[in-house]
Amino acid sequence: MKLLIRFFLLILFTTSTSSLFSQEKITLRDAITLALNQNTSLLKSKNNLETSNAALKNAYGNLLPSLSFSSGWSWQRVSNSQGATVINYFGEAQKLGPTLTDSRSYSMSLGGNVTLFDGLANYSTISQRKNDLASATYDFEKLKQDVMLQTVSLFINVTNNEKILKFQQEDLKFNEDMLKKVKEMFDLKMKANADLYSQEYQTSNSRLAYLQAKNNYEKSKITLLTYLSKDPLKEYQFALDSSYVPESVKNLDDVSGLSTIANANRNDYQSLKLKADNADYQMIIARGGYLPSLSGSYGFSTSATTPSDLMSRKVYSLGLSLSFPIFSRWSTDLATQSAQVQSKNAYEDLSAMERQIKSDVKNAVLDLQTASAQLEVSKAALKAATETWQIKRESYDLGTATFIDQQQAYRDYIQAANNAIAAESNYLLKQFGLLSATGLLKAK
Repeated sequence: MKLLIRFFLLILFTTSTSSLFSQEKITLRDAITLALNQNTSLLKSKNNLETSNAALKNAYGNLLPSLSFSSGWSWQRVSNSQGATVINYFGEAQKLGPTLTDSRSYSMSLGGNVTLFDGLANYSTISQRKNDLASATYDFEKLKQDVMLQTVSLFINVTNNEKILKFQQEDLKFNEDMLKKVKEMFDLKMKANADLYSQEYQTSNSRLAYLQAKNNYEKSKITLLTYLSKDPLKEYQFALDSSYVPESVKNLDDVSGLSTIANANRNDYQSLKLKADNADYQMIIARGGYLPSLSGSYGFSTSATTPSDLMSRKVYSLGLSLSFPIFSRWSTDLATQSAQVQSKNAYEDLSAMERQIKSDVKNAVLDLQTASAQLEVSKAALKAATETWQIKRESYDLGTATFIDQQQAYRDYIQAANNAIAAESNYLLKQFGLLSATGLLKAK
């Protein structure tokens, strides 16, 4: 029987150990890498860059001459079984007999046209498409930063909930052991029933807190794994590797200097600057409607009744066409006015973005400074609460403090520990937030 029990315990230990080691470990660096490679929005944005590349290629193509080739074949039969009466050259009616006429024709042509001058619209369009491609690239990089920040937030939430869960697990064990001890002392008539009831209440609350912490931890894992396109039904280990903890931004008091850094590094700001430049190019295109346009055409064609005679008759053509706008029913005026409004709005958006960047940087600095202060305060509070609880615990054992005093000190310790865990996670998140606000958040 003992041998069977040992065998069962060995199987249980082996199964649990293999299950533990089979779990995939995900660090913060791994999570960011997964998000950057598998996030749906990023993949779609990257695909859209191909469209911007094609648009730029098309803009260059408008400077080149076009060329097209065509060929044709036709057959016609005219049948007149009754004959016909026609008037000849002498004005006399002449009777014609029944006729049957077949005709065939073959043709080929090669030609195209080229725009020689269109008011510099083609060149401005090329500049616009270049800016569109660069702007789309900046938008893609900004989206990568947003994905990184969201991944960091979700990952820190998981590790924070994991710390709380482990702490609540220890808290539950402590309260269960304390309840067992109080019951034994109560049975020996060494403690009052009020102490027993108080500890039972405390243990129940601890069990509820543990269940809530476990629920929060599991839900945060599901949210993170779904965001990373991982299977949420599998088990993973999460580790906040110190190699990816960001360096603190220097000179937090120099918000103006940090704003200048943000203007130079924020991808959304650089993208908006290019869009403002595009509005100026649109003005050039609109004003091109007042200028004449010059285009050229060229072609070669041949036709015959039989394929062997196709190259016997050749037709070459070459031409120039000059068009000068005289009256366009104010459509050019409308295009110009619309371009002016678009340019004003674009530069207004740029000014608003500069103000928003200053606001983002200032808020991020304040958040980081507050988080740093909260972290220091929470550490000091945890140290004081821990020492106070130990003193009350020893005093209770010596009979100089009541059970309620000990429980109140312990509850203060629990609150201080939870605050310290939250403050540490919040401080790390605010560091990433300031990096994002200044445009310095990069994938390592």
